Amino acid sequence: MISNKKILITGGAGFIGSNLCDHFISKNNLIVCLDNFSTGRRENISHLEGNTNFKLLEGDIRDLETCKRACEGVDFVLHQAALGSVPRSINDPITTNSVNIDGFLNMLVAARDASVKRFVYAASSSTYGDSETLPKVEDKIGKPLSPYAVTKYVNELYAHVFGLNYGLECIGLRYFNVYGRRQDPNGAYAAAIPKFCMQLMAHQSPVINGDGTHSRDFTYIDNVLQMNELALATTNKKAIGEVFNTAVGEQTYLNDVLSLLKKYLSEYDNAILSIETKYGPERKGDIAHSLASITKAKHMLNYQPSHNLEKGLKEAMKWYWENLKK
Repeated sequence: MISNKKILITGGAGFIGSNLCDHFISKNNLIVCLDNFSTGRRENISHLEGNTNFKLLEGDIRDLETCKRACEGVDFVLHQAALGSVPRSINDPITTNSVNIDGFLNMLVAARDASVKRFVYAASSSTYGDSETLPKVEDKIGKPLSPYAVTKYVNELYAHVFGLNYGLECIGLRYFNVYGRRQDPNGAYAAAIPKFCMQLMAHQSPVINGDGTHSRDFTYIDNVLQMNELALATTNKKAIGEVFNTAVGEQTYLNDVLSLLKKYLSEYDNAILSIETKYGPERKGDIAHSLASITKAKHMLNYQPSHNLEKGLKEAMKWYWENLKK
């Protein structure tokens, strides 16, 4: 739906960003990837080197001049650059604030000054905070439970203000527990699914924080790609300035996710089925239950998830086995 455009993807060497680079290059767009490689990985975009439709700009969104240079001649911005992870933000709130708020504001200013047509940004389900309402509906949020959640909510407020005062078309996508190819399984702040996969493939017992009865709306990367393209392409003026849940609309308990991972990985190594699960303390700042309403995205953006949990996990497990098995 989007082709022959110049698109800036911040955080383009990251898990989601690199998949967005691939997706939009495949549709004959010119991609500018901005990344400082603090969490992004060069191997995620190495296959794009030499592609005439791809340009890498190494730099930090905390530097306004870098942001302005990246936005030159750009039609659209897909802003993915951020420091993710609730635990990381609790351990280092200052850096999380600097990247996620100062950097976000720099990007908004640069996009405004470059007359960018639309600014689509990665928001977060963490914005729902202590709200116990299920499913999560966009206009009903609670109080934040972590510094990370504060920063992502402030992003939404700034986007609203820039639309109101400068006419910058902004759309926020509240990601719900995204997983899939290229998600980094290593490091202290690795997401649950890739971390569990690596442990299982190494015949190690995965550790669940809590008793496994916390639930999430796990969302495969291809659904996220679809939502980003729909947000860029929509002609529905009522969608401008809005935020949309980016999810599947399925509530899954962590114990059940682990059972599915064992099932699909056992197709490659039957011994994985017998690996026991361990349980650890709950993490500070974690939301107990998460389930998205995707009604708004369906009605306003014509969103239809292509992958439910089982379909997404099958594809993800195949990628992890083929690419990360040592």
